[in-house]
Amino acid sequence: MRGRDEDTGQFLSPSRSEQRRAALDVLALGERLAALTPTQLAKLPVPEALLPHIAETRRITAHVARKRQVAFLAKQMRREDDEVLDAIRDALDAGGEAARRETALMHRAEAWRERLLAEGDEALTEFLAARPASDRQRLRQLVRSTLEERARNKPPRAFRELFREVREALEAGE
Repeated sequence: MRGRDEDTGQFLSPSRSEQRRAALDVLALGERLAALTPTQLAKLPVPEALLPHIAETRRITAHVARKRQVAFLAKQMRREDDEVLDAIRDALDAGGEAARRETALMHRAEAWRERLLAEGDEALTEFLAARPASDRQRLRQLVRSTLEERARNKPPRAFRELFREVREALEAGE
């Protein structure tokens, strides 16, 4: 039993339901960590003691054995401080949001590049109106070079460079 404080009448420890919710939350976090690649995992503030357990969980593929290993990983994670687990959660959430923003930026840059190549000066004027700090002459030159590359069936050097320029202009505008 958890008992009550004699003076205030408040409970001294969390209820079993709260403990179970916290344990299931750590279990879900363990599953998320096991699903990450080693590169993604290296970017997170994961304690060194947990890395071998995460690697072992990733290695196991049999359903029941993996479930048991994830439970063991969660048990090891519950031994860590709450601040460590909160830091891992924050890094995972921030990484997911940052990746979505990066992908959206890349798609906008691709769309502008294709529009610049298809529509020419009208699209360039519209792009520069929204981003006046961009170099008009450089963009126009890259559009011309890209069209020339396509006509001559050359490697897409200017095509890639145009993408970089558009992306940098979009990043600067945000």
